Amino acid sequence: MKNFTEKIYITEEQAGHGNSTVPASLNAYILDPISIFRERKRPAVIICPGGGYEHLSDREGEPVAMQFLSMGYHAFVLHYSVAPVEFPYPQMELAAAVSLVRSHASEWQIDTEKIIVAGFSAGGHLACSLGAFWNQEFLFGPLKLNPEDIRPNGLILGYPVISSGPCCHPGSFTNLLGARAEDQTLRRLVSLEHQVGSHTPKTFLWHTSTDHAVPVKNSYLLADALTEHGVNVEMHIYPAGCHGLSLANQEVSGEDGTYIVPQCQSWVPLVRTWMEHL
Repeated sequence: MKNFTEKIYITEEQAGHGNSTVPASLNAYILDPISIFRERKRPAVIICPGGGYEHLSDREGEPVAMQFLSMGYHAFVLHYSVAPVEFPYPQMELAAAVSLVRSHASEWQIDTEKIIVAGFSAGGHLACSLGAFWNQEFLFGPLKLNPEDIRPNGLILGYPVISSGPCCHPGSFTNLLGARAEDQTLRRLVSLEHQVGSHTPKTFLWHTSTDHAVPVKNSYLLADALTEHGVNVEMHIYPAGCHGLSLANQEVSGEDGTYIVPQCQSWVPLVRTWMEHL
């Protein structure tokens, strides 16, 4: 396996708003070809950890990447910009990451029809943002890219922040929008149940009914919107489990076992089946 880091630079001029001078980084985990099938093209999963657009949760980064590697997929973890950097900086960084992976598909032996973006919590909002906005000029234009360069082929969303409405996670939108957090036009733009459409990729979605940080209604609103637009969506709602479960196993839990929820661990084999039929 090859493990390396690529830097992603977005300028303030490109983003039109923000103050980032630190590049995002994309940690790559590229599986070596096996001797009996050296030309195999593998799916690639770009993972966006959560953290309320305030920090990045390491529990939702490399441990998740290792799971996708074990399935035979290349994995990437995006360390995107957070507050005080504002919208659309992180969205542009993810778009650039997808373009980077797509442009190296031949070198890294990636199946260009299976470049998937995965995200958890606020990282789920980021991933879903690309699914909603990949064909919008404000995202691809300043990057000097074409829409197809940044289009993900599928979305994997774990307990995602979606809505800026009554069921929102307030901190995520305060951090993402900064001083513009009360701009109602902008809040609606980043309320993704209003922005997805028939162009949004096939989506795998999971959440828990007892998530008190990001209410499960976020996922219901998204699933309803996707279904209304004819987008193929697979959703799993688990009866119990706190926010931020990640893999829901010992690997991502502390000594007290807070994040160990055996029932929720099934999202991993379920998403593998989903990927196989993408």
